[in-house]
Amino acid sequence: MGQFPVKGNNLVIGGITLARLAQRVGSTPFYAYDRQLISQRVAELRQQMPQNLKIHYALKANPMPAVVQHLAGLVDGFDLASAGEMKVALDTPMSPEHISLAGPGKRPAELAQAIAAGVTINVESPNELETIAQLSGQSGIQARIALRINPAFELKASGMKMGGGAKQFGIDEEIVPDVLKRTQALALDFQGFHIYSGSQNLKAEAIIEAQQKSLALATRLSADCPSPIKKLNIGGGYGIPYFPGDTALDTQAVGDALAESMGHFHKTHPQAEVIIELGRYLVGEAGLYVCQVLDKKVSRGQIYLIVDGGLHHHLAASGNFGQVIRKNYPVAIGNKMNGHTIETVTIVGPLCTPLDTLADKTALPTAEIGDFVVVYQSGAYGYSASPKDFLTQPKAEEVLV
Repeated sequence: MGQFPVKGNNLVIGGITLARLAQRVGSTPFYAYDRQLISQRVAELRQQMPQNLKIHYALKANPMPAVVQHLAGLVDGFDLASAGEMKVALDTPMSPEHISLAGPGKRPAELAQAIAAGVTINVESPNELETIAQLSGQSGIQARIALRINPAFELKASGMKMGGGAKQFGIDEEIVPDVLKRTQALALDFQGFHIYSGSQNLKAEAIIEAQQKSLALATRLSADCPSPIKKLNIGGGYGIPYFPGDTALDTQAVGDALAESMGHFHKTHPQAEVIIELGRYLVGEAGLYVCQVLDKKVSRGQIYLIVDGGLHHHLAASGNFGQVIRKNYPVAIGNKMNGHTIETVTIVGPLCTPLDTLADKTALPTAEIGDFVVVYQSGAYGYSASPKDFLTQPKAEEVLV
């Protein structure tokens, strides 16, 4: 975890030492996101990906308004999962033309808002297509749509599979030709396709294969499209390392292979924009969760650090957000980074449940009451993905520095 420098004994976030940042925030726990690390990640990715590839940010990873505002000046578009995220996105300078909305259960009111806003709606079912057409006719505003496809293939070795087999996401590729024929009969602005196969993948070869299959699938289906493909969103899947043994994704290999695949695709679809949508990969490693030691005790030989944060703020770090076998996120004592005396501790939160564990039996510099525990890799699926009202504990703050 070398992305954050150390000054003295303190981690440095956005040029500010942890101790001083904690004073500035005024309380713990809090999330801190480093804007320079986010900018650096986007810049590095642009160097590795094809020049004509469009990079979108998926707000579901981290919808904090300040983070989204910052990314509005760095990426080519936004991808949303709710009307709430749409409000955050529309408050930025990003044009609605470069914003899309996905999700398997969009309410009619959300669809009406999206139509009025002019964002692209990724259609998830034949029924949703009919609802959009009806709402579009009632409003007098032509809806901008893309069909989300549930492909027959899946993104192998991904943390969450969102394509292949029976899924609540998208329209099965076998019936897409029929849905395209129906689309042609409706007064809708057809944009293209959305093919999102999975997420949190560290295997370049798996992502390369899925991207190649997505481009080939779009080409096969293009003959049935009511108009030429304008946008093809091939999803994301780019993962970040969380646990010992994880190896960072070789994005250069992905970019090189994608450049070749896009070259073939653009021979027959020269005007189509190819889009990747990334969330975790852009912001995950730029965030820290910071909490403070409230108590230190020994129970039958095991040392416990009891902190003022926990699963109610950071469900993923507790292991209760999709982990089958619980593993520790990388953690540190943020104000004792050069501590030489090491002890094995279990870090737990203040909640009345044994699930409230942030790190189990991990070796760290000796900590005392008042020290800061930091959890790395916390820029994505942190605060917004956690049960923050559980047991009515104090809320965490979020800062972009």
